[in-house]
Amino acid sequence: MELQTTYYKSPIGTAKIAGNNNGIQSISVLDDETISSSAIIPECLIECVSQLDEYFKGERKTFNLKLNPKCTEFHKKVWQELLNIPFNKTRTYLEQSKALGDVKAIRAVASANGKNPIWIVIPCHRVIGSDGSLTGYAGGIWRKKWLLQHENPNKQQSLF
Repeated sequence: MELQTTYYKSPIGTAKIAGNNNGIQSISVLDDETISSSAIIPECLIECVSQLDEYFKGERKTFNLKLNPKCTEFHKKVWQELLNIPFNKTRTYLEQSKALGDVKAIRAVASANGKNPIWIVIPCHRVIGSDGSLTGYAGGIWRKKWLLQHENPNKQQSLF
């Protein structure tokens, strides 16, 4: 089945969404600000656009979408585990490897996280370094920081 695409303007960049009736294949963030949101959204992508919009408005904490990323079985296993990280929680790469049953696979797990094709919905932004640092995010560390702050209900208030 032919892939359909649409664009969604988020607060941290334009998202390119690709999928079909078999599910969402990819959501990637683009740095090119000249792309505007699609006027006509393909039927199979409407729910994805709607759920992303709710997420960015602070109205959605979990996604309920049919996903269909093109990947190896190992990648599928790693990305499935990412879906187990709750909203407003983080996990280290080591914890992620342990959850997958192999602490020695930390580099392979980190590499698979970096190849995650479904931005935000598969929450690789919730994986951090063992020292608490924001490491390795394909969309840029500033976006990872923004997303983690967006998900934190205890937003720091300015004193001045």
